[in-house]
Amino acid sequence: MKWRYPILAGTAAAATATAVHDLLQKQHAILRNYPVIGHGRYLLERVGPELRQYIVTSNDEERPFSRDQRSWIYTSSKLRNNYSGFGTDNDMERVEGYPVIKHRTFTGPGAKTMPHAQEEIVIPCAKVLGAARGRAKAFRPTSVVNISAMSFGSLSGPAIEAINRGAAAVGCLHNTGEGGLSPHHRHGADLVLQIGTAYFGCRDEQGRFDMQRLKDVVASAPVRAIEIKLSQGAKPGLGGLLPGAKVSREIAEIRGIPEGKDCASPSRHAEFSDVDSMLDFVEAIAQETGLPVGIKSAVGNVTMWDELVEQMARGDRGVDFVTVDGGEGGTGAAPLIFADSVAYPFRVGFSEVFRRFAQAGLADDVVFIGAGKLGIPENAVVAFALGVDMVNVGREAMLSIGCIQAQKCHTDRCPVGVATQDPRFHRGLDPTLKSERCANYIRSLRRDLMKVTEAIGVVHPGLISPRDIDILDGQRIATGLGQVYGYDPAWQRLRPGLVEEIEAIMLAQGEA
Repeated sequence: MKWRYPILAGTAAAATATAVHDLLQKQHAILRNYPVIGHGRYLLERVGPELRQYIVTSNDEERPFSRDQRSWIYTSSKLRNNYSGFGTDNDMERVEGYPVIKHRTFTGPGAKTMPHAQEEIVIPCAKVLGAARGRAKAFRPTSVVNISAMSFGSLSGPAIEAINRGAAAVGCLHNTGEGGLSPHHRHGADLVLQIGTAYFGCRDEQGRFDMQRLKDVVASAPVRAIEIKLSQGAKPGLGGLLPGAKVSREIAEIRGIPEGKDCASPSRHAEFSDVDSMLDFVEAIAQETGLPVGIKSAVGNVTMWDELVEQMARGDRGVDFVTVDGGEGGTGAAPLIFADSVAYPFRVGFSEVFRRFAQAGLADDVVFIGAGKLGIPENAVVAFALGVDMVNVGREAMLSIGCIQAQKCHTDRCPVGVATQDPRFHRGLDPTLKSERCANYIRSLRRDLMKVTEAIGVVHPGLISPRDIDILDGQRIATGLGQVYGYDPAWQRLRPGLVEEIEAIMLAQGEA
């Protein structure tokens, strides 16, 4: 028992030293008034989010993703039972804006084409990307669920590799993000190459856009489309910042920037300054590469969208696809005011854009892509009803490969190695295992989309229309989705030719 006395003495000495320090320091009033025990307050403040996440919050309360949503992704990625029992624990009676999907008693051919037992459900896009503008390399994306823009730098190399391998296994497109095309993106998936305001990977020594370098990058990898990023949901209108701690030698070489220094992306492009010059830029890239070219943006001031629709109505220039990012979305770190209050949430922002194209008769000429928490089945169904042709998943893909929503992405201290460049953390992320989980998650999402599509009575998510969704105001009022967002009931979800085409594709798959 003699060992106890040195331990007690050491503990008493440490407590005394801490008390003296607390009484003498002047930075923290709590510690001066409550020496030693005041440290407990700071400890609880530090671990408070974790305590709330695992102990305090209800299944449907936490944000950005609730426990129920994370649980569905985790169980899906591990091929465990992702069903729930004993009814919903959502507060449907009091929540304003709760979406209800209206199933049909008597269905069309959809119920016969996709049996629930089918393991692998391929859901191609209802539109051919680039066909409306006659792009040389137009193609039909093989999946309506694809990977959103997350760059190497914001995510670790093993995380990018895991997502890319998973996307390849299930036929998804993988968006590179604005950080350039890295070796970690080269594991089999078809790519959407994103060009940001800093032109990483396709810039000259002065940081200006270089068309030849872009063509060289495109020729070196399976790039199927190019996306010009105007803004993103995490920090619209702000530009980006990759902290110097994340700028490794490899990232510096890929992006063409100094190692170990903060890497700032401008808030706006230097190659164009209005819609007219932007469309010139789009057409120049499409001409040089033959690829479909689109834009990505969060939605704020809608003047740009009015001008874009007006210019495209002339018929000589235009974008092949539009990716709308919700203001609630984003894997990037941002000032709180931007994360909370800048840009419309997805449903409002997307409907503002889609409505303008539909009114001008241009909706069938553009592939619409949605992003911003659309990797949850019910959110995705509402997005399809509003007019998206494909959904991009970002944070949900991160969750599928091990993200625990620690919300430390901006610190380079991601505990599971997903959003960090620190080898101490990302060494624990096995790309081979995690790629399987990413693929499982995407398969599960597509399978649930088809189950709901079948319940509605159509053969493809792209045929879900606003009349298939109501928005509840508690137990008092149910308002049609189209009415809520100002859609004209006369608008067709897709023109007849596209409907017949995608129905034939899905029926053939069901018969096979």
